Amino acid sequence: MPAILAYLLHLLTAAAMVVVFFVFYTRVTPFNEVLLIRQGNQAAAFSLGGALVGFAVTIASALLHTADYVQFTGWAVGAMLVQVLVYASATRLLNMSKDQIEADNKAFGVLLGAISLSIGLINAGCIS
Repeated sequence: MPAILAYLLHLLTAAAMVVVFFVFYTRVTPFNEVLLIRQGNQAAAFSLGGALVGFAVTIASALLHTADYVQFTGWAVGAMLVQVLVYASATRLLNMSKDQIEADNKAFGVLLGAISLSIGLINAGCIS
């Protein structure tokens, strides 16, 4: 396969996985991140942004360290599940995030984003 086609296939596959993650993640959380962000809620943006970057780091590692698209897809699905499970665990341990995010508690949003980014980096390292 020509290099440009391989590049485009990797790019489109990874971008599609990020879109799937975005839809899945925003459906699982108890608040409407997109609406809150449109209203200027920075806490929601920090939280969602950290989750997206954390997932993307894992996807990048999977692209570098897997041999085929089946393996890549498996890692991507696993990364999605890990991100959502960590979000659920963190919000339970931190005594629910819905009220904090909706109140635009930026510190809480940054904390959730940092947790998501941290688990994404750990996930990415585990793939390599």
